[in-house]
Amino acid sequence: MRWASRGAAVRERATGQRLALAGSGAACSQRGAAALVALLLTGCSVVQEPVPAPRYHLGEPYLLGGQWSYPREDLASRTSGIAETFPESRPPRRTLSGEIFRSGDLSAAHRTMQLPAVVAVTNLETGRTLRLRVIERGPERAGRVIAVSARAAALLGAHGPFRARVEVEAEASLAAIEGLAGRPEGPRIAAAPAGRVEREALAPPPGARGSAGPSPAAARLAEALPRPPEQLRGEVRQGPAEPGRLLLEGSTFFRRDLALRQAAAIPGSRAEAAGPRGGQQPWRVVAGPFGSVAEADAALARAMAAGLQELRLIVE
Repeated sequence: MRWASRGAAVRERATGQRLALAGSGAACSQRGAAALVALLLTGCSVVQEPVPAPRYHLGEPYLLGGQWSYPREDLASRTSGIAETFPESRPPRRTLSGEIFRSGDLSAAHRTMQLPAVVAVTNLETGRTLRLRVIERGPERAGRVIAVSARAAALLGAHGPFRARVEVEAEASLAAIEGLAGRPEGPRIAAAPAGRVEREALAPPPGARGSAGPSPAAARLAEALPRPPEQLRGEVRQGPAEPGRLLLEGSTFFRRDLALRQAAAIPGSRAEAAGPRGGQQPWRVVAGPFGSVAEADAALARAMAAGLQELRLIVE
């Protein structure tokens, strides 16, 4: 009997050990599965930055933020108004110009400018000027002249919407679009014909390397290829602060009665002569000045609610 009892005890201990090992194995499997799921979730959260594919973009008229915009190539644009900052939390993305938008780059968005373009943006409240590359459409909100990246806003000393002047840099903008896919062919100016020049090819002196130069085909290919984007260095030019007057501007007419008719539809607006008097006098519709961006936005919203479209906030 003692031997039987002892054998039963041994079997019970062995069974307990097997159960313990099975439980430990199950726990290990559960921990391994949890680790695998965590690893997969971590892998899924990694955002792959899109590959850039630079191209020229102009586009058709479009409606954004309740206002129509009409894109056109303009290398002499100089405007003023309210600028805003892109949200810093936006992940890198490919823009309409095919370039990648990152909040840490010196980039901007414009409603009508050819893409890409290079502009000088001045914060009129601080007097700081910075060169930016326009690569996207925007801003989304009506009454904004440009949207800048978070880094650009910091360098310009901007906190929230700010009064800005935007000037296109013609030479840099032409270089930015040269050779890009999607740009329509413009008229080409032929070079003046040159007279025939007799010349003799001489062998290079001893020890010197001869240079035949690039072939005509290679030169044409080099001209057709797009240039690498200019690397903007973030240099800030400091000038005087010129906050100016914040106004709401409507349409311009050559008949005063038509200007007065539109002014009657915009609360607080008036018709005033635009430019020097004499000849066919233009008249514009304006309201303001406003003491803050919030007041100007409210006036713009009321005018848009009345069905008016040709409206913008300007700084004079």
